[in-house]
Amino acid sequence: MIHLPSVNAALNFTTTILLVLGYILIRRRAIPAHKVCMIAASITSTLFLACYLFYHFYHGRTSFPGTGFARPIYFTILISHTILAVVQLPLIFMTLFRAFRGQFEKHRAIARVTLPIWLYVSVTGVVIYWLLYQVSW
Repeated sequence: MIHLPSVNAALNFTTTILLVLGYILIRRRAIPAHKVCMIAASITSTLFLACYLFYHFYHGRTSFPGTGFARPIYFTILISHTILAVVQLPLIFMTLFRAFRGQFEKHRAIARVTLPIWLYVSVTGVVIYWLLYQVSW
């Protein structure tokens, strides 16, 4: 069977790249390319969420194997990641909704909040994977 945590990390990494590229493109006023990147980032985030829920439904909880100083660092990242992951979902919907409705001033205003949160969640998702599955504790 596919190792879904690796797939999830790859989806988070891909989302991160698409978000950064989308930001660069909008700064350059390449609106059609920006739109493609942001829709693709939305798709990879949606695929991540589906895979994440599927994995944890069938696999259950994963315990952090690290000890000592690594534990509070890991849990600080995990808690902030989890809280912001919940917060980002309605922000992403609102940001996309405003763009598709042509409400670009409102879109721009909320995107300034959404993008850093979405980036943080995507990056820390990869970090959490790395800490759980790649580091030898």
